[in-house]
Amino acid sequence: MDVHGTVAEGFEPVGEAFAANFALRGERGAAVAVYRDGHRVVDLWAGTRDVDGTADSAPWERGTAQIVRSATKGVAAAVLLLLHQRGDLDLDAPVGTYWPEFKAAGKERALVRDLLAHRSGVPVLDRPLTPEQAADPVLGADAVAAQAPAWEPGTDHGYHAQTYSWLTGELVRRVTGRTIGEWIEREVAGPVGADLWVGLPAGESGRVGRVGQVEPPRTATGLRTRPKRSVAEAYADPESLTRRAFAAITPLPDENDPAYRAAVLPASNGIATADGLARFYAALIGEVDGGTRLFTPRTMELARTEHSAGPDRVLVAPTRFGLGHMLHSPASPLLGPGSFGHPGRGGALAFADPDSAVAFAYVTNGFHPNVTADPRAQALVHAVRASLA
Repeated sequence: MDVHGTVAEGFEPVGEAFAANFALRGERGAAVAVYRDGHRVVDLWAGTRDVDGTADSAPWERGTAQIVRSATKGVAAAVLLLLHQRGDLDLDAPVGTYWPEFKAAGKERALVRDLLAHRSGVPVLDRPLTPEQAADPVLGADAVAAQAPAWEPGTDHGYHAQTYSWLTGELVRRVTGRTIGEWIEREVAGPVGADLWVGLPAGESGRVGRVGQVEPPRTATGLRTRPKRSVAEAYADPESLTRRAFAAITPLPDENDPAYRAAVLPASNGIATADGLARFYAALIGEVDGGTRLFTPRTMELARTEHSAGPDRVLVAPTRFGLGHMLHSPASPLLGPGSFGHPGRGGALAFADPDSAVAFAYVTNGFHPNVTADPRAQALVHAVRASLA
């Protein structure tokens, strides 16, 4: 497999791990980018743009973008934190202050910080939405506003796999008058110079490859915890919060459908290049290329301060969340104790580590059957750690 791109001196282990993903871990097409102190030190890509490609298929290029699933949640969380940073959103205010309809069915005490930290109690919908309905922001917002909580908001946490789209999206719309996709384009991606979209413009569709599920080789391993009841076992139970949370959109959308890619679903359908995601996280912790910085130091600390920890009522394993971002844990290993970011189910991973001034992103077109701790992503994270050592 020919690997393209550049690696700065000292980061050669990342290039070796990236090549090994193709040789040993079933990679089809992928890219990885790393920034340190706001400057790009790794920019690699290889394979085919489409997961089902053959040797004659279009190759992955530097500007190839892919859907990153739940890695989008880290971008959505940053939007709400930036609104707080600007004084437009009070984290300790009830969600109903901005969105009165959300107070229904016992959610009047749910705070904005509860919504961000997966503590608002509405990871499921009693009446799931179809993909077409899910793409309608009004229908999605109305559904979560009317939903009775699965637990008293603020008292426990559980991953809001799909409903995070309408929770964050509607709150941003109520505060700014714009969709969260528009806000990201104008206030985040544009100023940072990041190839990153939530709601793909038609003019960018030619850059995006086809994604799909692939079975990893049996030898592929990664860091995982094994709770008493695994996520796969819980997902197999149609009555579990796990299954119902992921099934809030039923049937699952076709991620290669142009209509789905154009929808604004900040829990699940962000599209980005590896460099775009890494550049975004680099701007959260410092200036990128001597220019734009998004988070103040105070907001950065909010992002990586623990707000939820312990057994996750949806993901089953113990998880840790800041205000929207996953934090380093055995279930979702990042670079170090102070890292914050978000994986995408089946592969993608992006995060920042302020302690080492590193921002990292990995995107792929072949999704493995895991939720966190993808072996390919973890191999690259280990290589970054070795490079820093």
